[in-house]
Amino acid sequence: MPFPRFSRPTSAIQVVPLCLALLLAACGGGGGGGGGFAAFPVTPTSPGSGPSAEPDPPVTPPVTVTPKVSCASLANMDIPAGRIGLPTQGATVATAVDVAANEPGNQLGAHCRVRGSIRSVDANAPVINFQLNLPQQWNQKLIHFGGGGFNGRLIDGTETVRFGPPDKPAPLALGYATFGDDSGHQSSSITDGRFAANDESLANYGGQSLKKTHDVVMQIVLAHYADAPKKAYFLGTSTGGRDALAYIQRWPTDYDGVVANEPALNYSGTRLSNVAVGRALYANGGAGWLNVAKTLLVQRTVLQACDRLDGAADSIVSNVESCRLLNAQILASLRCSGGTDNGDGCLSDAQLTTVRTIESPLVFSGYTLANGVGRAGGYNLLEGALVAGPYTTRDLGTRPVPANPATSADANMYVTGDQWVKYFVTRSEAFDSLGFDPAAPGPWAARVAEVSAITDATNPQLTPFLARGGKLILLHGLADEVISPNSTIDYFQQLTATVGADAVQRGVRFYTVPGMGHGTGVFIPSWDSLAALEGWVEGGMAPATGVAMDTVAGSFGRTRPLCRFPSWPKYRGSGSLDAAINYSCVTEVGDPLACPNLPAAATRYKGGNSLGEELDVLVDPSTLAYTVTVNASLDRAAGTQRAGTLAARGACTYASAENGAVFSFGAGGVLQGGVAAPAGGSFAPLVAFQTTFENAATPTVFNPVANIFNAAGAQQGAGAASSYAGAVRLRNAGTFQYCRDAVTGGFMNYDPNCTQTEKGYVTWTAARQAFDVYTTAPGGGATTTGGTLSGSMVIGLVGGSAVPLHLVRESAANRGMRFMAPQQSLAAGAADGLYAMASVQGESREATVAGTAFNLGGATASLSYDTPVPGVAQADAGRPGFFLFNQGVLAYVSSSSASAAFDIGARH
Repeated sequence: MPFPRFSRPTSAIQVVPLCLALLLAACGGGGGGGGGFAAFPVTPTSPGSGPSAEPDPPVTPPVTVTPKVSCASLANMDIPAGRIGLPTQGATVATAVDVAANEPGNQLGAHCRVRGSIRSVDANAPVINFQLNLPQQWNQKLIHFGGGGFNGRLIDGTETVRFGPPDKPAPLALGYATFGDDSGHQSSSITDGRFAANDESLANYGGQSLKKTHDVVMQIVLAHYADAPKKAYFLGTSTGGRDALAYIQRWPTDYDGVVANEPALNYSGTRLSNVAVGRALYANGGAGWLNVAKTLLVQRTVLQACDRLDGAADSIVSNVESCRLLNAQILASLRCSGGTDNGDGCLSDAQLTTVRTIESPLVFSGYTLANGVGRAGGYNLLEGALVAGPYTTRDLGTRPVPANPATSADANMYVTGDQWVKYFVTRSEAFDSLGFDPAAPGPWAARVAEVSAITDATNPQLTPFLARGGKLILLHGLADEVISPNSTIDYFQQLTATVGADAVQRGVRFYTVPGMGHGTGVFIPSWDSLAALEGWVEGGMAPATGVAMDTVAGSFGRTRPLCRFPSWPKYRGSGSLDAAINYSCVTEVGDPLACPNLPAAATRYKGGNSLGEELDVLVDPSTLAYTVTVNASLDRAAGTQRAGTLAARGACTYASAENGAVFSFGAGGVLQGGVAAPAGGSFAPLVAFQTTFENAATPTVFNPVANIFNAAGAQQGAGAASSYAGAVRLRNAGTFQYCRDAVTGGFMNYDPNCTQTEKGYVTWTAARQAFDVYTTAPGGGATTTGGTLSGSMVIGLVGGSAVPLHLVRESAANRGMRFMAPQQSLAAGAADGLYAMASVQGESREATVAGTAFNLGGATASLSYDTPVPGVAQADAGRPGFFLFNQGVLAYVSSSSASAAFDIGARH
């Protein structure tokens, strides 16, 4: 049974048994010390207001305590295994030394320095070394400090508060009893993972050493002072932040409050992401590796695009999410001509893939980590994170081919991932981590999940901790290059969903800091998190918007509001750029900066809708006025127009006057929206393109766009719409042939001898800037003459690639749209993103794709790629159907006859 917090032992400890037993029996409660001051205002600020400056709460100083058992008498104390809440063979104090206040070099006040070790159950596992510091003037509070990296070095408890005020003494000097441990192994390097080959050592690192050390320390504190602490806190950064969260998730009654800075909470996900980055960097002989010059180019380009999105040119990307919307634009500007490496002034396609790998979440395929975690957050490399230059020591290495094992000459991210694969998972020192697929580790998936359960701190069920009044302060830099802030955001959102927004408001504060890396970056905050925590726990003063001071040498002293997620500091437009008072914490996203895909001038888009109508759409970005012109239709006269004004909704989406249709602007000149139906109050989804393939030459040549495609769409007659699925070949001469599976009537590998077929050809019509479609006899050969006019085709060009739309107008009983995407392998992740979708039923809704996860209109499903044919992704029973993806356009057809559907949309 776990050792209960602050319980009094009933038997004597082996040192001075009779005296100590009597002292322990006499222990009782007592008054508590106050302590510290709050760095945050008492009253929360209103949205959009600047930082507050309320007075600090009063400070209760520590008092001199006469020890009941002297410092020297603590030496050789033995703590039985039964007093420790997890299995051990007991603990022993090795040394207990009085440190005088006037001892040379001592700035921590008079205290007793206790060092000892906790014996492992496994004789082959290292001991846990710990240090406890017992101040002579004690404020009756206890602080547990977490570790860092792979640990291995003793956290001695003498440190200052991480990211605290530069002039504030260490907690020990202020009267706190402090302690830490080495996590149960010893190493000179915090990137040495060899300890994890031992099960007990790994479990200790995963969090058990924390509980064991806590229980031992409580016995010693009680013996020395004959009183228990009145308040206990845990402070941790990075791995220590993970330690803090893991502790309150597993043992929620031991601490009153914790601070978790830049926590490595999704620990296994982080290491898997490290390996994914390494694989991108070093594949094909290092084709994807970026040298320092190229890395700095990426960082400069991002800063040029995003620095002013917060209203201030201050070298800090504060409006991270608006900057994220510029990813495609930034990457396009970085691409070398032809996609090959042309020097340090651009990036090859392989190097762009590396950037995307660093930036994008790693989505796991076919397995999850502990607590159902399905992904690891990407790093904000395209939003201000730095992996080269003077503001970080963690880079992408100095060579394109890594050592095995990786060394400091290789990418910092990969070094830790390599150690993790070798010792945590495979336990094979010779294992080549570049051969380990982190998205789908195959035979290693079960082991990864097992390790995740040991080491990760992702359990969102904090009700036991919060219900007893526990308080949690989270802080993460949005430019962290070691631990993704996006994983912390994922956790915070899951925490809120699990315990409820009210519980989070009462017991959790989450602050995100633009420009802050992993203790690096262009803005490193200084603020008193311990005082803020104490003011909340002891005084009931919930932290609100505080002020953080920058401690970076070149910009030391400037201040910014410390904003609660998801807010960020926006410059008010006047006053010093270096003063927090001139910034507001906001969550709004500016327009049109939020939509980099909006055209710069009035622009014509060519396309069609699900009724088979061929359309022109004119958009004027200065007024957001639009006009839809019907060029060809079975329902409306050519030249019929619809006009209106778009209303911004954020994230490149705009409300329209088309019966609820939402317009969205995608990368590469894609427009998705809708046009009011000829009758009734619904709309027909439309897709159109800024650039289309035109073929007025004689003879006509379709080589640039000819291909074998999958096709998905809708056929609409007098009644309800039905889904369409099949394969189609568009030949160089402009002829085409559709094939549908003879049994299912759906997708199939294209076969020129297919039995369920349609044939025809297309011809250019300059007057409408589109192709007319003629249908010919299905039993005949390919021909470019004769036939029946049955519709039109618009072939969009997005990034130089063909995105054909076949607008069917055969008859009132057979009209619709068919969207085409190449019949070639579609990899998981290639279609990831957020989409504005519209259905043939006249519904506007959102879709998200994240690896194998699919959500359309709130219905979730898992995806199987290249099923049933290459280029098609099949969604399971959660949203039964299939989708095609082509250059940022997504089309979905249902496979349920009871709810036949077709949706089409653009990634925004």
